[in-house]
Amino acid sequence: MSTEQEKANVLLEKSIIAAGVFNQFNQNDVDRIVKAVYEAAFNNRVSLAKMAVEETELGVWQHKVMKNVLASQFVYENIKDEKTVGILSHDNISGITEIAQPLGPVFAVIPVTNPTSTVIYKILLCLKTRNPIIISSHRRAKQCSIKAAQICYEAALKAGAPEDCILWIEESSRELTHAFMTDKRMALILATGGTGLVKAAYSSGTPAIGVGPGNVPVFIDESADVPLAVKSVISSKSFDNGTVCASEQSVIVEKKIADEVIDEFKKQNCYFLSPDEIKKIEAFAINEKTDGMSADVVGQSAEIIAKKAGIMIPNNIIILMAKLDGVGEEYPLSSEVLAPILAFYVADNYDDALKTCIDLNYLGGIGHTASIYANDKERIAEFSNLMNAGRVVVNTPSAQGAVGGLFNTLPTAFTLGCGAGGKNITTENITAINLINVKRICRRREDRRWFAFDSEKFLDENLKVNDIITEYNKNY
Repeated sequence: MSTEQEKANVLLEKSIIAAGVFNQFNQNDVDRIVKAVYEAAFNNRVSLAKMAVEETELGVWQHKVMKNVLASQFVYENIKDEKTVGILSHDNISGITEIAQPLGPVFAVIPVTNPTSTVIYKILLCLKTRNPIIISSHRRAKQCSIKAAQICYEAALKAGAPEDCILWIEESSRELTHAFMTDKRMALILATGGTGLVKAAYSSGTPAIGVGPGNVPVFIDESADVPLAVKSVISSKSFDNGTVCASEQSVIVEKKIADEVIDEFKKQNCYFLSPDEIKKIEAFAINEKTDGMSADVVGQSAEIIAKKAGIMIPNNIIILMAKLDGVGEEYPLSSEVLAPILAFYVADNYDDALKTCIDLNYLGGIGHTASIYANDKERIAEFSNLMNAGRVVVNTPSAQGAVGGLFNTLPTAFTLGCGAGGKNITTENITAINLINVKRICRRREDRRWFAFDSEKFLDENLKVNDIITEYNKNY
């Protein structure tokens, strides 16, 4: 047995014991623990946010405070009244009773972009469903992720939670991650991270809930309130320096309103790059080996990105805008970049605009999120039908709209399912109900359906469909 497997065994054995104890808790016990953890996380929202920015050098600490609020208060408000223990429902007519069962140990992979908020979010979901959790933090966010887990664990223990219901890996590695993911005792993997990591989770043999990449197109229609649309896009794309995977990646407009939209972006402190400057940004922002975004650009401000790319921009610029003529490998900025950089497309007409949105959607964001600003209901409906997205946000900042709870009633979540298109199991915003098994007790019905079915007439190959249906209905 390898050293890494031995390390995994130690935590897994503790987690299995915790699962056995946790299984005996009732709903009141669970809800008391969840409330205590939410309060502890909320009360440490500022210190954890500052610690995350200091350690990772990504994002904006004030915005990470808001992420911590979403992960604690908003998630708690979503799940606090959900039944996750015992009988969930009983239907006297069907005779079916549904009972909640915990899954067992959950392996939670934490991204560098949202290190403390994702820890809080996943811990609350697991505690609500009586599933022990093992935290695997990103190497660049180890200290702040572990600190968030420790705060939650201490609060949970004080509220009566079983020992080792929250565990974390002190020193992670690919080999150790693989050992956890492939261990038969692991019940579920909650994977938030890069495409390679999510793919590894899904191919591990352990049930997994992961997320695909986001390459969110935002279409600003001629019927839109342009100043509102631009303001909303900026507030979303600049939030925590663009580290939210649901933030906009490209703006698409028709030629007839292009000048108006461009002027509005400039008025609101956005800078349109020249062709030469676009090439310099591409060289800095895109990794030549992978053709994906460079780690150096993630979560950096427009000012820092411009400086490192070797270009001069005016003061107070919030977002860098890149006019592009196409979508795909020849246009690197048409793919996902988790930074305040936006591709900008001018389409000849409405049909061309929709085509560009579809191309961007399929380039690297299938199943994730799409955005439209419009007041024309028919265009909103058509756009929504054409986009292969789990969430279509309307007249709403995409980052804040997709995670839910702020501009709509979607469950607040830091794991956004992308469905089959994104190689995920669901398109839902993952919440507590996704982390339980539902056992169904099915009582025998007092009717003659079985007797009608259990007929030798079905064995007569000369009987046709209509004859069988007539015979069935007569007996039933």
